[in-house]
Amino acid sequence: MVTHDVEPTPKIADYRRVVRKHRWLITGLFLLTVLTVGIWTFIQIPIYQAVATILIEPEPPKVLNIQDVTPVGAMSPWDPAFYPTQYEIIKSRAVVERAVEALNLRARAAGGGGEEPSRGLSGGLSVDPVRNTRLVLIRVAGPDPGRAATEANAVATAYAKYNVELKLKGARDALTWLTEEASRLRAKVDESSQALQNYRIKSGILGMQEQRQISAQKIIEANKAYLEAQAQRMSVEARLGELSLVAKDPAAAGTIFTEADNPLVGKIKGEIGSLETERSKLLKVYKEKHPEIVKIDAQIQHLRDRLAAEFQGTLNSVQTQVKVARAREDSMLKEVNALRREGQDLNDKEIQYQNLQREVESNQQLYDSIVKRLKETGVAGGLENSNVRIVEEATAPKAPIRPRKAWNLGLSVVAGLVLAFGVAFALEYLDTTVKTPDDVERYLGFPVIGVIPAFNARRR
Repeated sequence: MVTHDVEPTPKIADYRRVVRKHRWLITGLFLLTVLTVGIWTFIQIPIYQAVATILIEPEPPKVLNIQDVTPVGAMSPWDPAFYPTQYEIIKSRAVVERAVEALNLRARAAGGGGEEPSRGLSGGLSVDPVRNTRLVLIRVAGPDPGRAATEANAVATAYAKYNVELKLKGARDALTWLTEEASRLRAKVDESSQALQNYRIKSGILGMQEQRQISAQKIIEANKAYLEAQAQRMSVEARLGELSLVAKDPAAAGTIFTEADNPLVGKIKGEIGSLETERSKLLKVYKEKHPEIVKIDAQIQHLRDRLAAEFQGTLNSVQTQVKVARAREDSMLKEVNALRREGQDLNDKEIQYQNLQREVESNQQLYDSIVKRLKETGVAGGLENSNVRIVEEATAPKAPIRPRKAWNLGLSVVAGLVLAFGVAFALEYLDTTVKTPDDVERYLGFPVIGVIPAFNARRR
């Protein structure tokens, strides 16, 4: 016996036969699928979606020519993290809670015994940006179209106010810090100013410029007096040197000594001259040992002794003058050195004074800048300047977004057909019984000699 394993290719008649054979099964599965999907679709609660459109600018419009303390917008319009951050802020609990409070949903939920309002609102909230624009769509889905529109508008408004609150909070925080810093710097300015004043009083500085001029004038006058004292000392020393030479040769005293040195010298010299003249006359009459000659010689000698005494007195006076001149020169030199040290001390004081003055000026500049910034921040904090604008408010939608009845019914028809025909053909494939002559030839390989028709037995 030869069997053939090769199955012939199914024909269209075979498909018709399978469909005709399982027509009730196919019809039942199809209707069951369509009815099941249809019933499920029509018992679903319709969900409506409201859409509010907002505009998010990277930076708020500049009303004042000052930089924001806490910028609401991005640092740069090309910051890739700015817009995703804003989308997450819209869906954040802070914004949702503000929308819930604005709509008084918590009190309504408490009366109706429903779920937490913020959870329900955030569950139906979605944020979608409009491609290649700065527009953002805020979508809120729910069974009530009017409430969905109200909640979408509430979320958009809450987000816009939240941005303003962030800016105002930053401004208030900065205002508090700037106020404290201004007070600290004011105290520091007062402290440094007081330190400068105390140093000015302690060091005796009335004014650095005036003090410097006074010190310079004193040094000039002291140098001039010192030079005069030095010249006077040199002159007196020169005169002392001359007198010292004369002292070694007393005979030269009459030639060097003048009335300018001592007024009495001239008188003595005149008397000596008169006596010498008289002596010359007497020598013509008397001898050297004559009493008159001796008397005149005694007078001349007496006058010469007086002249020598005056010379010695003048020498002693000049020596005293030299000592006085040297002492005066030394005193003036000490005064010059003292004034120079005073000038150096003044320079040191000026350096310290300038350091204290620079500290005062620096503290004052810092204080002025803080006060200016404080005023600017106070003005900026009073401006509700937001980078978010509501472009289009949400309206109550006319049609729900789900369930989509037509789509579901169409899908159920396709699914019912696929399921029904799939089950029918699967059953046919699993059925290996011989039902037709062709099955005998296909499975057994024997030719069919004849067919005995099946008749229903008729009861008599």
